[in-house]
Amino acid sequence: MKHASFVTSMCTLVLASCIASSVMASEPVKHYELRDFFGKPERSFFRLSPNGKALAFMQPYERRENLHMVLLPPDGTPPDFSTARRLTTETERDIQGYFWKGDSHILYVKDFGGDENYHVVSVDVQSGEIKDLTPLPKIRASVVDDLLEDPDHVLIQHNTRDPNVFDVYRINVKTGESVLVAQNPGNITSWLTDHGGRVRIATTTDGVNTSLLYRASEKDPFKTILTTDFRTSVEPLFFTFDNKSLYALSNRGRDKSALVVLDPDTGKESKPLFENPDVDLDGASYSRKRKVLTQVSFDTWKEQRHIFDPETKALFTKLQEKLPGYEVAIQNENLAEDTFIVAAYSDRTPGTRYVYSAKTGALTTLGEINPRIDPAHMASMKAVTYTTRDGLKINGYLTLPVNRPARNLPVIINPHGGPWARDSWGFDPEVQFLANRGFAVFQMNYRGSTGYGRAFWDKGFKQWGRTMQDDITDGVTWLIREGIADPKRVGIYGGSYGGYATLAGVAFTPGLYAAAVDYVGVANLFTFMNTIPPYWTPHLKMMHDMVGDPEQDKELLRATSPVFHADKITTPLFIAQGANDPRVNKNESDQMVEALRKRGVEVQYMVKANEGHGFHNEENQFDFYGAMEAFFKKYLN
Repeated sequence: MKHASFVTSMCTLVLASCIASSVMASEPVKHYELRDFFGKPERSFFRLSPNGKALAFMQPYERRENLHMVLLPPDGTPPDFSTARRLTTETERDIQGYFWKGDSHILYVKDFGGDENYHVVSVDVQSGEIKDLTPLPKIRASVVDDLLEDPDHVLIQHNTRDPNVFDVYRINVKTGESVLVAQNPGNITSWLTDHGGRVRIATTTDGVNTSLLYRASEKDPFKTILTTDFRTSVEPLFFTFDNKSLYALSNRGRDKSALVVLDPDTGKESKPLFENPDVDLDGASYSRKRKVLTQVSFDTWKEQRHIFDPETKALFTKLQEKLPGYEVAIQNENLAEDTFIVAAYSDRTPGTRYVYSAKTGALTTLGEINPRIDPAHMASMKAVTYTTRDGLKINGYLTLPVNRPARNLPVIINPHGGPWARDSWGFDPEVQFLANRGFAVFQMNYRGSTGYGRAFWDKGFKQWGRTMQDDITDGVTWLIREGIADPKRVGIYGGSYGGYATLAGVAFTPGLYAAAVDYVGVANLFTFMNTIPPYWTPHLKMMHDMVGDPEQDKELLRATSPVFHADKITTPLFIAQGANDPRVNKNESDQMVEALRKRGVEVQYMVKANEGHGFHNEENQFDFYGAMEAFFKKYLN
């Protein structure tokens, strides 16, 4: 049986490069303050109005991210931010996201104390009038279609009629008037409109089987066009431009998802328009104005794109020429598609945002996202691979502290949340903060992570605390074998599933870690399954297949729930929890803390009353990261 210490030659070569680039330099590393990493940007999240004459952005007001607007000069000169108007006054929570609705309104999303019961709110940019479009208690709302061609209405789904499912409503953004468009029969989990804003596609589930439903018009009944088990994914993205077929991501008959055209009358797929042999595709884009498919995106060791359209290819070529050395992304454009919000970033900086005029070629700076930090002082994020004890290749990222030799370092193991997600290359303030404090940071896409195909994802089913945890342990073994990690100074930190992996690490591999930080992590899989939000109910059978059934898999869940193995934990532990967390109930952390304290084991416990699944308010982030820094310094020297 092959163990993690027997690394591949590819891995060794990559690691050698990491070590060579981290030789000791004479210049000392600048120590940045915690607030430099986690303080809110002065301005961020720039978005153009449809006519391209105004610019909305987020800016703190009383420590919360609020909407502001400034007029955009027509000549390509930078906007005068001193003339900007504040549009909102949210003082309890940051605004979670927003978009322009015509040139006269902006719609934004907010929740309450981290409960994830999101409301959609409209603000009139001229009068400043604010209207909650979903003013209903204990509901969760989201936008189905922004109805770009209709200046007065938007399609919103919410679960006020039945907390388990979502109906679709056409809502007037000026008056708040709401009309039911599509009622959920009880098993629909998502809706999709055509280019005319008509609801014509729905996805249903019985918990383990997924069906795609189609109707030719809103007057027709839905009919089922295909059914697959949940391991097979056929994800409709958007209609073709004649509204007759669908672009979709599908892994039917293949391991990795590919872009295909789906015939909604027969359920048959075209040959792939594009696929990557190593990873799934993430999504596709199109031009509303020109009605052409433009690109698909996918993530190998960092995000990549395949471009179909010559005009889009020329645009990215020009931007890359103007911004060498950075990754480039287009975040927004006006209706005419001749003015764009452009992001330039890297693994060492969140970068700068620009307005780019395709007509004049002018690239106008809007501002750096975090000017407090010099990218030259930040650490590089290196892609690495290692092989597990059962021969599986794991992709990960190793970030070494600047100007420190890659030998006998204190290391923070940082498994991602999800677990059905993945880590990717880019600027991560948590990672850079820890690296700036002298820690190496190791992230790995353990089995069950998404993006690497169906088989790799399947390998994580019912493997919480088992082979998924072995993958993390084998990564630690690899770091120690290569001489990078000091075996006496290895810590582990993660959030959500990463928090579970942290607790599992100190419970199931006692002695491996010298300190551990669990951030909103699952401790008891029975509690986790029994306290899920009501809108997760349609997926409960799938969750049972992927994690375990509390009735049929009692022994498995008990064996892999860290709270039942608290007697094995001796590692110093710090737990942080949001009181309003709808995903990982506070009772999870309470149980673990109580079990440890009964045994006299030291556990530091932080609870924030106005937070949910992760801390979003700035003052709470400062408290948490400050406590985590002191904790790791104490135990990892």
